[in-house]
Amino acid sequence: MGTVFNLQKCSIHDGPGIRTLVFLKGCPLKCIWCSNPESQKTGAEIASFPTRCIGCQACRENCPAQAIVQDGSGYRIDAGRCINCLECAGHCYANSKQVVGKEMSAAEVMAEVMKDRAFYKHSGGGVTFSGGEPLMQPEFLLELLRECRRLGVNTAMETSAHGRFDTLREAARYLDTLYIDIKHMDPHLHHELTGASNALILDNVRKLDQEHEQFVVRIPIIPGCNDGCGQIESTARFCLELESVSALELLPYHKFGEHKYSSLNRDYPLKGLDAPSGQRMAEVRDAVAGIAAKRRIPVAVVQA
Repeated sequence: MGTVFNLQKCSIHDGPGIRTLVFLKGCPLKCIWCSNPESQKTGAEIASFPTRCIGCQACRENCPAQAIVQDGSGYRIDAGRCINCLECAGHCYANSKQVVGKEMSAAEVMAEVMKDRAFYKHSGGGVTFSGGEPLMQPEFLLELLRECRRLGVNTAMETSAHGRFDTLREAARYLDTLYIDIKHMDPHLHHELTGASNALILDNVRKLDQEHEQFVVRIPIIPGCNDGCGQIESTARFCLELESVSALELLPYHKFGEHKYSSLNRDYPLKGLDAPSGQRMAEVRDAVAGIAAKRRIPVAVVQA
């Protein structure tokens, strides 16, 4: 069994062809630009959507901790009282309160994945495991990957590489495409931006390179955080030392996940930050491409 927080169909940005994305819950990092904040905690949690509230008070009447309070936007959860029993969501007729995170077996996940097999066949697509951090659920991840291999389904995974190397190495054996995020080369700034050092990540990347497992490095471009040409070039030079890097992809910051923070009763750390312009992304791409050209590593800007 594992905990999944979303199954997204018909994706075209997370591997070749048309893909089904399986988002696994739990992440050791807390990136301040995270667009999936609901992925960070390992267990199920409640997301609230006040505009859907119809004022029936069913959530309030069934809350054992008396954590539902009324304000101008409806009935909200008092985080200080909430015991995360999930009862409110079970009694919310309007889906104003929803459970994020569902325990599923590998068979249940694969049943959903295989519904789209016709799309995979005609587009060269498959399934992509993402999160959160897939390495946080090692047994579940590997069971899913082995089942995909048995059924002939193309596989990809998006990871920060912050996890056990033996899991990463074993997963790589079953992956057709592996994406690894490298967010910053400076360990102190990496800790400030993500809540953890990059030492384990870089060590795992070097070890994987020694195993000759090919992977794509993805670099999120976050204005004011890691978008200086010197910082990006440092990451590119690191990749130049690795024989197994098959491509570099630059991911411009976006605000698509901002609304999720309020639903989880959290503040968005980058409120007011604008996405980098097309011109700025072109400048960053050119700076990286100038270094990557020494090994003919392709560089591309990839929109989410």
